[in-house]
Amino acid sequence: MSLVTIARELATQVDALHFPPPVTHVYNPLVYARRSHEKYLRRYAKRGVRSLLLGMNPGPWGMAQTGVPFGEVAIARDWLELEAKVDQPPILHPKRPIEGFACARSEVSGRRLWSWAQEMFDSPDTFAEQFAIINYCPLVFMEESGRNFTPDKLPAAARDPLFEVCDEALRKAVQWLKPELVIGVGKFAEKRAVLALGKDGPRIGTVLHPSPASPIANRGWQPQAVKQLKSLGALD
Repeated sequence: MSLVTIARELATQVDALHFPPPVTHVYNPLVYARRSHEKYLRRYAKRGVRSLLLGMNPGPWGMAQTGVPFGEVAIARDWLELEAKVDQPPILHPKRPIEGFACARSEVSGRRLWSWAQEMFDSPDTFAEQFAIINYCPLVFMEESGRNFTPDKLPAAARDPLFEVCDEALRKAVQWLKPELVIGVGKFAEKRAVLALGKDGPRIGTVLHPSPASPIANRGWQPQAVKQLKSLGALD
């Protein structure tokens, strides 16, 4: 089973779920941004990779627009060269338009992470020899106001079925990628990796999340992340 097959299966499973208020809109970029997402998987998610970076879920101005994990628009288009046609979610939030690779907004988390990759590696292909990036949950959740709603805040009745299918997809992805190390980008992703993969899986660690909501990350995410990655053995 390829990563593309795993992603398509996950997309279908999460589309069948329902989420209560305050969630009013749910975007699934594995469906409407499938072209660029699958281009990313085929080109940059390589079997036998050294480390898998695991994010929580797509950001509204990153993967929600491009289909690329942490996919800040300019970097996904110009450095990763993954531009493709992006369709529309079935129900669009008026404050959260999907403009695809034409989106002028920049996702801070994605810009920080991929800018680090640009600075550290000669090319995206060189980066992909050591790192792959996927998200634990593929969905973007929004409240009526347009505010982002993270999956960890869902009530148990909605959260448990979602996490069950996301856990299984993660296990399948890890089985295919065979990384030496799974690195949660933030504590949530690390916790889900531990619960999903158990003691028989690869070694699991964490790196500081690059979100602008994190005061620690805002004090210089890159040098802190590099230090953490080196301590994990993900960087020489």
